[in-house]
Amino acid sequence: MHDDIPLTVGRAVRVLRERILPAVHAQRVPLEVEFHELPGEPIAPADGLRLDFHPFEVGSSWGAAWGTTWFRVRGTVPAEWSGRRVEALVDLGFDVNLTGFQCEGLVYLPDGSPVKSLNPRNQWVRIADVASGGEPVEFFIEAASNPVVLDVAAFPAGQPFLPTQQGDIRTSSPRRLYTTRCFDLAVFEAEAFELALDLEVLIELQAELADSGPRRMRILQTLDDALDLLDLQDVPGTAAAARAALAPALASPAEASAHEISAVGHAHIDSAWLWPVRETIRKVARTTSSMTDLIGETDEFVYGMSSAQQYAWIKQHRPEVYEKVRTAVAEGRFLPLGGMWVESDTVMPTGEAIARQFLYGQRFFEEEFGIRSKGVWLPDSFGYSPALPQLIRRAGFEWFFTQKISWNQVNRFPHHTFAWEGIDGSRVFSHFPPMDTYNSRLAGAEIARATRQFREARLANGSIAPVGFGDGGGGTTREMTGIAKRLADLEGSARVRWEHPDAFFDRAKQQLPQPPVWVGELYLELHRATLTSQHKTKQGNRRSEHLLIEAELWAASATFWTGADYPYDEVDALWRQVLLQQFHDILPGTSIAWVHREAVEQYARVIAAAEALIRRSIAALSGGETELVFNPAPIPQHGVPALGAGRPARSGASARATPADGGYVLENELVRVVITAEGLIASAVDLATGRDAIPAGAEANLLQLHPDFPAMWDAWDVDRYYRNRVDDLRAVESLTIEQASDGVSVVVSRRFSRSAVTQRITLRGGSRALEFAQTTDWRETEKFLKVAFPLALHAEHTAAETQFGYAKRVTHTNTSWEAAKFETAMHRFVHVGEPGFGVALTTDSTYGYDVTRDSTPRQGVTTTVRLSLLRAPRFPDPETDQGEQTHRYAFVIGADIAEATAAGLAMNLPLRAGGGTDAGAGPARWEPATIAPVVEVSDGILVSAVKLAADRSGDLVVRLYEPHGRRATGWLRFARAVTAVAPASLIEDDDGTLEPVTLVDGREVALSLTPFEVRTLRVTL
Repeated sequence: MHDDIPLTVGRAVRVLRERILPAVHAQRVPLEVEFHELPGEPIAPADGLRLDFHPFEVGSSWGAAWGTTWFRVRGTVPAEWSGRRVEALVDLGFDVNLTGFQCEGLVYLPDGSPVKSLNPRNQWVRIADVASGGEPVEFFIEAASNPVVLDVAAFPAGQPFLPTQQGDIRTSSPRRLYTTRCFDLAVFEAEAFELALDLEVLIELQAELADSGPRRMRILQTLDDALDLLDLQDVPGTAAAARAALAPALASPAEASAHEISAVGHAHIDSAWLWPVRETIRKVARTTSSMTDLIGETDEFVYGMSSAQQYAWIKQHRPEVYEKVRTAVAEGRFLPLGGMWVESDTVMPTGEAIARQFLYGQRFFEEEFGIRSKGVWLPDSFGYSPALPQLIRRAGFEWFFTQKISWNQVNRFPHHTFAWEGIDGSRVFSHFPPMDTYNSRLAGAEIARATRQFREARLANGSIAPVGFGDGGGGTTREMTGIAKRLADLEGSARVRWEHPDAFFDRAKQQLPQPPVWVGELYLELHRATLTSQHKTKQGNRRSEHLLIEAELWAASATFWTGADYPYDEVDALWRQVLLQQFHDILPGTSIAWVHREAVEQYARVIAAAEALIRRSIAALSGGETELVFNPAPIPQHGVPALGAGRPARSGASARATPADGGYVLENELVRVVITAEGLIASAVDLATGRDAIPAGAEANLLQLHPDFPAMWDAWDVDRYYRNRVDDLRAVESLTIEQASDGVSVVVSRRFSRSAVTQRITLRGGSRALEFAQTTDWRETEKFLKVAFPLALHAEHTAAETQFGYAKRVTHTNTSWEAAKFETAMHRFVHVGEPGFGVALTTDSTYGYDVTRDSTPRQGVTTTVRLSLLRAPRFPDPETDQGEQTHRYAFVIGADIAEATAAGLAMNLPLRAGGGTDAGAGPARWEPATIAPVVEVSDGILVSAVKLAADRSGDLVVRLYEPHGRRATGWLRFARAVTAVAPASLIEDDDGTLEPVTLVDGREVALSLTPFEVRTLRVTL
């Protein structure tokens, strides 16, 4: 009877939890434990094994926050256990809901061999498959007492975040955090373990079947029959009989039309998040030890891990673990995925940085393992740039995988397997797993969800399941591999098989030769505040990227002209550091205080080192000339040619200020700007057209302060309701004028709440840009600071720079998809225009902006653009952005897209004073000259990078792109004759599919680029 269903299920669940699972390790004896708490940072395992150990009582506490404790564990296998499988059980004080978010351990043998990790869902260590009885037992545990700063059990409806000082070793508690529960030897009862998995699979399967369907009813009867045969006082002795009763239900094959799930073991180890990079290195070692151990215990299981950086860490810090990984990779069981240095953010990094993510990732995999990844694996990044499809394809990848868009707050993404089209028209075959997780445990609900939700089921029948505990590591468990075996061919369930994602994508492409197409960015309707949180981290990223591009340019130029050695090792090391910090919980500003403190320190080191490289190269190029300036931008600046050097022209143009109504009118030969007594912009007139960019009665440069308390994810989110209240910051403490030879500045000081801000507003001669240099003493809590520019423009869209181009976004909210984009991303500029007139906002470190429309009878439609400057969330870092912050941005009056692009480049790649005391050969003449190896003379084509090839062949690599969204033809001319030019991918090779290149007279290459096209050329000198 159907009324008996709850009784049957309840009985099965209770017997499983209270009798069968405890019976798996029912026979136990205690082990002897000693310990040594380290006073500071972790030490090498070889040193840990040689420590002096002291007696430790099980049930005692251990481990201050971020500490390391070494345990030595010893014992003897009882003689009566001869012939049995024996395991050690260790509970360091685990909470089973927090795998990867609390204490963990890595087990070592006395000879230093790594065994496997210990974590809340993996508390056992194999001692002997078949014990002799009487043999001694000894092993060591390197245990990390990482503090719990997140309540995972509160997901998804609860509030898991509370402000904490535990997020930095400098402020964390010295008290011991964990209390041990057991260090035991135990007999492993295999039949009880297998019975537990049989029951778990059937209990979860029946819950997903139709209430009164025959399959469910027969499973329920089978459960009753099996439990009737089980003696609860002798589970190991009667488990086989109970399993025999369950066997028919588990042997019934799946339907011919069943969904097929391609499972891949997974752990998604965040390269930093609620733990510092230092701890991630150990997390990777722990997880990979367990996964190679699980590979050795299974026949079909495969484990996939992305991020070349994580492989490099274990190679450097845990070589004994790395050898196990290398062996498993060679066997095809451990799968390097993704082809990137880390699973980076893809919205904020420059195009060159994305190219280097691919370059350094794929080169590492090829050099270490002889393979390249065929796809990009980014399950957890916070949205995906519309430039990414082209970059993926031009790096030689065939597919793209993510899961994160399933987190959308409002709109459900309409596809799971589809072609994703970018801003240039490139398409990449893509997949989202319909089970909506990258931490699957192959639960019945997950399997059913994948089948139920799969959007392309009319034509295709498969999806991917990343299986294992993730974020903080842990990976796949033996329970999961046991479940997968039972789900390989089971009636009522999708079929599950372990396989490489490449095999899935090959099959999916055959099933969907004409997949549905999604055009444009994959916007995540969540985590929008990641464009603003931790401003110094973002500022360091922007500056580091541009300095490294510049360092490569001048180093390649010095090699080209003077034969100077190219600093391969230094450049590679600096890029790898920047790429690491582009990880999707570092650059977005969503990690603990320790992570961001170290990021800012690392950026300072990168910037100093890059500046030193630049000075060394330009000294070699200038031959000691001290009056030269160098232009690293691919556009002319102040009389200095693109990628060139010279003495800047003195135009004589300047700007003047006239007092007016307590404020000032700033004017040069191009624009006239009215600044009010409150330091706001009341008018910004383009003198050539007479157009005023500011609506009558409106004022720009208005700082606005919002309350900012999102529903859940503090550092990640800004929720729409933040706009319901705003304070306009109009009060002025002082307003003064400063005249310089090339321009004039108004300096405005304000105080508000607990903070203060000073703006230097500058207009220079010959410039359309009104420049802002802002310093803020930020002392707010849970507030959001923006600066508003209302514009007298009927703009249908904005154009915000992204990698190698720009993304158009409509300014209206006609649909829920458009309304959800109330905070969006930009790089160096956002342009707003109507036919014949436009303006741009350029920035040196700001990534977030928003746009709204208004309409009045007098003005018609107007558009307001606001830059997002600072936030003050309290989790994970309770002191986010507190203290002095600096911003530079500019308001470019009367700008089209080309002028906006140039203004953004000029702000981020400014002229540099050259020369030095080191005499170098230098070019032969010093009128203004392009001194890079290339002379780009065609309008509408920009040089993005000039460098030497990463393979150290001495070849030159030149990358170009079309930035304005229109077709461009022209040429690239070299500064002197070269031997050959060949097309190359973003990772600097040629797979035979790239556009051919013709070299004319050894000096010139003709170019024809489609809108936003990126081209890479490899030049033999």
